Amino acid sequence: MSTFTRISIRRRTPRWDDEPATAADALDLWSFGAAAANVVMQLAAPPVGHGVLESTVESGQLMRHPWKRARTTLSYISVALLGSDADRGSYREAVDTAHRPVHSGPDSPVQYNAFDPDLQLWVAAAIFVGLEDCYQLLRGELSAEAAEVFYRSAFPLGTTLQVREEQWPPTRADFDRYWDQACASIQIDEPVRDYLQDLIALRMLPWVLRPGWAQLLRFLTTGFLAPVFRDALGLAWSARRQWRFERLFLLVALGNRFLPKFIRQAPGYLLLFDVKLRLRRGAPLI
Repeated sequence: MSTFTRISIRRRTPRWDDEPATAADALDLWSFGAAAANVVMQLAAPPVGHGVLESTVESGQLMRHPWKRARTTLSYISVALLGSDADRGSYREAVDTAHRPVHSGPDSPVQYNAFDPDLQLWVAAAIFVGLEDCYQLLRGELSAEAAEVFYRSAFPLGTTLQVREEQWPPTRADFDRYWDQACASIQIDEPVRDYLQDLIALRMLPWVLRPGWAQLLRFLTTGFLAPVFRDALGLAWSARRQWRFERLFLLVALGNRFLPKFIRQAPGYLLLFDVKLRLRRGAPLI
């Protein structure tokens, strides 16, 4: 694992949960602090970045409909990791419908298609990396054996859409090699950089809601990004900020340890419940 393509944590909470860990266990409410960083990671692949930037799907525009976009993305993750096969099938159909018009045009600087399994694997891999980082910050470092179980449990993040199970690197070590190689191709050009900077600055929200929150989001987002992504986006970091980031999550992890699971994991299950309710009512999922 490269320290250039993954975050490096010197001080983290000791492992306090001996039960087998799965990617679903990373859906603690505190992990949502890494959401913006994960968007940066996904969009750092030029085809994904321009696919999002140029998308004509109005309802999926993050800067115009931030709450709806956040709900649909987080609902997808909850369905993939917590839902039944039927839930995944229904959500896949909804996402496929939204993805059909998302493809490059004659004036696009890069070629892309939202149905490309390789691009979907990149997005799913970025989500997995974010979940693993959050889990180990909040619940302690995984052993090699536990990390293997955690990794395989994350496959539905991709296979719920067009990624085939055999497309995922077969072992956790193979995934590290895939991730290092894939990160060598990331590039954030000016239009995508401006879009992501607007996201981190919370410019999609009314200005009265930004003070304080935008600074906190920038700090958390930068802390959850590996150096390769920070450099591509032009975000500054320092040893002192790293110290603060680690101490913050030592404190958060301590509080998280004593929260009952039904509180820690409530957001994921509430999102899954919302999806099931929408299915029963025949309401749009995304």
